[in-house]
Amino acid sequence: MSLHVYNTLSRTKEPFTPVHPGRVGMYVCGPTVYGHSHIGHAKSYVSFDLMVRYLRHQGLTVRYVQNITDVGHLTDDADAGEDKIARQARLEKTDPMQVVEEYTRSYFEDMDALNVLRPDISPRASGHIPEQIELTQKLIADGFAYERNGSVYFDVRKFEQYGKLSGRRIEDLLDAVRVDAIVEKQHPGDFALWKRAEPEHLMQWNSPWGKGYPGWHLECSVMSTKYLGQPFDIHGGGLENMFPHHECEIAQSEACCGTQFARYWLHNNMVTVDGQKMGKSLGNAIGLKAAMIGDHPLLSKAYSGAVIRYYIMKSHYRSVTDFSDQQLQAAEAGLNRLQTALCELRKRTKEANADSESVQAIATKKRAAFLEAMNDDFNTPVAISHLFDLTRSVNSALSKGALGGSAAAAVLALYEELAGDILGILSEDTQADSAGGADLADGLMRLVLELRASARERKDWGTADAVRDGLAACGVVVEDRPDGPVWKCTKEQA
Repeated sequence: MSLHVYNTLSRTKEPFTPVHPGRVGMYVCGPTVYGHSHIGHAKSYVSFDLMVRYLRHQGLTVRYVQNITDVGHLTDDADAGEDKIARQARLEKTDPMQVVEEYTRSYFEDMDALNVLRPDISPRASGHIPEQIELTQKLIADGFAYERNGSVYFDVRKFEQYGKLSGRRIEDLLDAVRVDAIVEKQHPGDFALWKRAEPEHLMQWNSPWGKGYPGWHLECSVMSTKYLGQPFDIHGGGLENMFPHHECEIAQSEACCGTQFARYWLHNNMVTVDGQKMGKSLGNAIGLKAAMIGDHPLLSKAYSGAVIRYYIMKSHYRSVTDFSDQQLQAAEAGLNRLQTALCELRKRTKEANADSESVQAIATKKRAAFLEAMNDDFNTPVAISHLFDLTRSVNSALSKGALGGSAAAAVLALYEELAGDILGILSEDTQADSAGGADLADGLMRLVLELRASARERKDWGTADAVRDGLAACGVVVEDRPDGPVWKCTKEQA
């Protein structure tokens, strides 16, 4: 099965065919950097990171662009309210660009902890003001936009396909727009391309219409097409941005260029807390930094970035993920089971080859099933289930001593491909730490077992039994075999 993705634009699963063979251009709406990231943000950026990883795994060259919104995102989607960053600067009694720098650094720190690959390009809205002014001028010249009192608005009635992404009808927009936000507009659904700045507004630039700043929707159109061209392959973002943000991007971009803006629209669903969307403005956001140190009333402990990433991928990117501490605990337990199997495999690669044809056959079958699930619109829950089916078979073979040497190395490489390269839950640091920990544990256990064997040779059964019982209390079982003792962990180690 070739890769199929659910295209919001057509509301169907479609075969994925790049605009340019072998190359993929992908744009995802990045964060508005006025606060620290929370688990809701993680759902979006982990989901699209997974897609980038899988596309590259399939041999495609991906240019991944994810912007930083540092101006123009107002507190009200109807072009009213304060700029979110200017508002945060006022609250913190500092400069807007200081707010931007602080939270941009914080965002990338959090994404690094989640093993989210850095985008190829991370353009800032404030760095593309000339291009945004140029696009606005063209839309005015072509009759799609008009100026009022220093602000410029896009006339949605001039773009006949407005609403094709979200299904909204122009005649229904009046009910969705605040009355006090439409004074300057010819139609309540019109949206701002450029906003007049009051004298006290700290973020403003010269323009043909006076001092002002760009509209939020305009920024993404400019940054995506500048680095990916038009049309490009994939535009991603949260489902909550489908309207008005993505709808407006389509209108202004296609009105300007007369060609399709993006071919595939992929939207991740939200994270909820007790059925309510997680968000800063709702006061129920669980910050990523707080989650990783356990500093939140809803958390019983701290969770690693790998656990949070795995927790997110246990649900499909288009499904709602309902947050709970119990779900994070379950994710941690599952990830620990996987890590325990990997540690045991690493030990067994140093042993002689064992009769493991059946395990290798299962591994081949499960790899194919894993990739088939990923080809079905990146179905991570099903893919992960195949990974754990394989793990059960591997653990069974390991317990019987039927997996070792090059066969164990081959299965280990498969885990690193599926769980590491594609899912990203085994980062290089995690694998290195795990391998180093396995080597240390192996050395210590050899020493302990040699001391126990020496006690048994002396018929000091009391000492030998005490060593065995002490190891069992630590979750380590020792099996005495004709070719010597072997050990394995029975408890999931964090």
